[in-house]
Amino acid sequence: MTQLLPPNVAPAPLRIGGYELDSPVILAPMAGVTNMPFRVLCREIEESLTGTSSGLYVCEMITARALVERNEKTLHMTTFADVEKPRSMQLYTVDPRYTYEAVRMIVEEDIADHVDMNFGCPVPKVTRRGGGSAIPYKRKLYGNIVAAAVRAAEGSGIPITVKFRIGIDNEHHTHLDAGRIAAEEGAAAVALHARTADQRYSGMAHWGEIARLVEHMEPTGLPVIGNGDIFAAEDAARMMSETGCHGVEVGRGCLGRPWLFAQLGAQLRGEEIPGEPTLGDVSRIIYRHAELLASHDGEEHACRDIRKHTGWYLRGFPVGGEFRKNLARVESLAELSELLSTIADSTELAENADDARGRQGSSSKVALPEGWLDDPEDDTVPEGAEIDNNGG
Repeated sequence: MTQLLPPNVAPAPLRIGGYELDSPVILAPMAGVTNMPFRVLCREIEESLTGTSSGLYVCEMITARALVERNEKTLHMTTFADVEKPRSMQLYTVDPRYTYEAVRMIVEEDIADHVDMNFGCPVPKVTRRGGGSAIPYKRKLYGNIVAAAVRAAEGSGIPITVKFRIGIDNEHHTHLDAGRIAAEEGAAAVALHARTADQRYSGMAHWGEIARLVEHMEPTGLPVIGNGDIFAAEDAARMMSETGCHGVEVGRGCLGRPWLFAQLGAQLRGEEIPGEPTLGDVSRIIYRHAELLASHDGEEHACRDIRKHTGWYLRGFPVGGEFRKNLARVESLAELSELLSTIADSTELAENADDARGRQGSSSKVALPEGWLDDPEDDTVPEGAEIDNNGG
């Protein structure tokens, strides 16, 4: 029986293959969010507040086939900054062949140091083609994909990890089998988003299923990483204490809160937890984020991209609707700087800063290919299941 972490006891460092993380905290891949500028920003803030940057920051999802075919946008998305060590990439894949070719390309061209496999995406355009969180139901196909990635990385020192959900719905749980198969095929760790695919991002995450997976995986020695409903430092400590998981993965909780990783790391190392930033602090973080985006994608694109982030950054702050509208119209860094200067001296703190944020919605039936649930042992690659990084 797994021994759960006693309260107020710092966990052991998280080991993934040959990499040891002093902070067992991982930034979950999020499309359109966890690009290089955001990852660098999180690292900069963590280091400035705690003196270290010791978590794992994963890039947004990369499609295996698009990578192999050298899609221009996909290649740009695989850019890592010099400060990113280890460089962590998540692959979306449905086909063992493209999985193998993509991982070999990563190895031979030294693109990344760690590869995570996405089997958790619940988006209908993905699952209706048999991808994402639909795949673990097809146990042989899922195993073949994991095996292809591990085989392609053999001898490189690049660990392969696997992320999945509890299952398609409450009648079709797959996480225990998914963990077992990942271990059998040579994965270095597994991560569980403790929701079913039909929940999407709604309702509460079922942390009890993380505990079940931890116990199930104990004989394999593989670390289990928990994901779901971590919005504050104490949430991470509580998840690790209640479930026995070896690390935590944070997605929506960090939207507009890149300083959360400093708080999580400090909490789990038993250090003083950095406080919430003032509105003036946030104004400077917004501008730094925009600067990094401009350096990566150009000023015009940066000013468009920062707009979605400002809504998250300013959540809970009494800045008024007109100020928010003006932020959503900025067209240059100079204009952004001038607007933010009006709140630069504010010492206001956000109300309910650690509330749930980002996509939530409601649960709904998972879109699947016709007959998908008929045979879990079918290893046929779903036709047309590949998507590209341009949304196709």
